[in-house]
Amino acid sequence: MNPFKFYLITDTHYFASKLGCHGKEYDNFMQFEQKCFAETEAINKAAFKWLGDSTDADTVLIAGDLSFNGEKESHFEFIELLKKLKGRGKRIYVITAGHDCNEHPFAFDDTGRLEPEGTKREELFELYYEFGFSDAISVHRDSLSYVAQLSDGIRLLALNNDGDKVNKKTYTASQIEWILQQTKKAREDGQMMFCMNHYPLLPACPIFGLVGDAVMPNADNITSMLADEGVHLAFTGHMHNQSIKMKLSDKGNRFWDVCTGSLIGCPAYMRLVEIQSKSTVKIESISVPDFEWDMEGLTTEEYFRRQFDMMINTYLDCMADDPERLMRKLRLPENPMLKKVLEFFGASLNTATVGSACKKLFVRCDESIMDRSLRDFLTEIVRNVFAGNAPYVYGTPEYDAFMGILGRFDPILAVAGNAVKINGKKADIKDMLKNCIGHYGVDEYNATLILE
Repeated sequence: MNPFKFYLITDTHYFASKLGCHGKEYDNFMQFEQKCFAETEAINKAAFKWLGDSTDADTVLIAGDLSFNGEKESHFEFIELLKKLKGRGKRIYVITAGHDCNEHPFAFDDTGRLEPEGTKREELFELYYEFGFSDAISVHRDSLSYVAQLSDGIRLLALNNDGDKVNKKTYTASQIEWILQQTKKAREDGQMMFCMNHYPLLPACPIFGLVGDAVMPNADNITSMLADEGVHLAFTGHMHNQSIKMKLSDKGNRFWDVCTGSLIGCPAYMRLVEIQSKSTVKIESISVPDFEWDMEGLTTEEYFRRQFDMMINTYLDCMADDPERLMRKLRLPENPMLKKVLEFFGASLNTATVGSACKKLFVRCDESIMDRSLRDFLTEIVRNVFAGNAPYVYGTPEYDAFMGILGRFDPILAVAGNAVKINGKKADIKDMLKNCIGHYGVDEYNATLILE
């Protein structure tokens, strides 16, 4: 096989702006949003122009959540972008995901919330037929999955795991049977096979293993199955984060999950992937290009980051000022005690510094971060979890302060860990949080992966 290059983007969340994306209710909705909304049309057009102009690769993979929330008109306009890109000489392979099939999507104008025409799941095959299904060498129609021959010796296993209402976010039994047939055939034909799956198959950081929507259910068994079948690499999205993670199956086979940030929200990146051999893959990250919009003096990166930080700060504001709104957003049951706890911590964050928090808990704090707002520090930690390559590792002042504070809550964390199981094992909450603030693996932006 010869080296082969392709682009990977995900979570384009295209929204047809003529449906409505303004007004008071829109502004309220955006306070809790990581991704942009009104800007998606401009962002996608700029990204697709960049991809069309690029001469580094003639193949583009898109890993699901193509529309903002299943609006029929959004699909129609996005497909026009795909056709234009195809007309520039690019081959395009997509999978659809949960945001692409919704019979009750929403939009906003000055009158309030609107409900444009939605899309049924069974409509997606025909809508996106020419972008993967039409030249597939095998199709699993029920799951909207397929296998495509990308080049001599390289096959794409394009997996959709939204399933039916019973098997949502998992693979059905017939889909697994089909996957095993395709991986066996790839081995027999001497093909290098990798997969594209919307939901992450490995958590971006250990704490994500506790979040029900952050990693595919039964992923531990699925990743071991794929690795042992010779599929050692997956490209994923959904969580809008930038990460590269690896595990070994019980048989000692490697499985890599390369998760890429959303095209329309911090961290906003595309990947250029070069399959150099059956066992070596080079990953390069590329920032989403500038797009036509009033940035209010900000760079594109700063604009995306401002939206992300507004989301985090809205949650923190609600803790102190409107805990009931926060509880509704998080779908928590009414609880007067929880409301008081949220109000207390929210109010404390508004005035606390890293130094004052350390002082109250008798933790040493380096002078360089003593006056830093605790609220800003926590916002950055959350952002870094999604951005990848979290910088606060052993020996940094931030690590020492954060872990020192956590140490004062060891008994509580131990109880919490005993109550939580991940893959049948007790969770080490403190270690999970340590790996949230600092990254210890391969570079999550640019790396060369050894598959076998």
